[in-house]
Amino acid sequence: MHIDIPEGKDAIEYVWGEMVPGIGIAASHFSLSVYAHTTLGLREFEAARLRIAQINGCAFCLDWRTERDGQKVEDDFDEAVTNWRTTGAFDDRTRLAAEYAERYALDHHGLDDEFWARMTAHYTQLEIVELSMSIGSWLAFGRLNHVLGLDTVCKLPSGPSPSTRPKARADNHPG
Repeated sequence: MHIDIPEGKDAIEYVWGEMVPGIGIAASHFSLSVYAHTTLGLREFEAARLRIAQINGCAFCLDWRTERDGQKVEDDFDEAVTNWRTTGAFDDRTRLAAEYAERYALDHHGLDDEFWARMTAHYTQLEIVELSMSIGSWLAFGRLNHVLGLDTVCKLPSGPSPSTRPKARADNHPG
């Protein structure tokens, strides 16, 4: 970890809540709102989220699986995301979500007319804005947690860190 955490303090709560409360608490609310208010399908949501997690290298985000109404993506979904170009597990919307996340993070200047023609053929403008805001949240906050070394100690209030917990997935996550 690259931030000194006072003895007895939870690293995530301290950094996100106490150190810079005017920024951290607002950022946390934005991060959580992406999960609470999404209208995107679970598979395209997770494809984009996991692709950003792979790019960021955030340990917690890589281990995370979003759950909605008792539903989660399949256990090998992360492998399909890694191979989003060739996997047979994705429909067009899910594949585009993974592609958009990757290009948003690594080549946003390369989002050309051909890409936007495909994107707008499968997503409404509202969905594109929502997906863009979600990707921005995951890119910024997952990267922040990884850069500061928080991703290896990130935990939900009732669970251990991702490096020690089993593969069971949690319901929401601030990063």
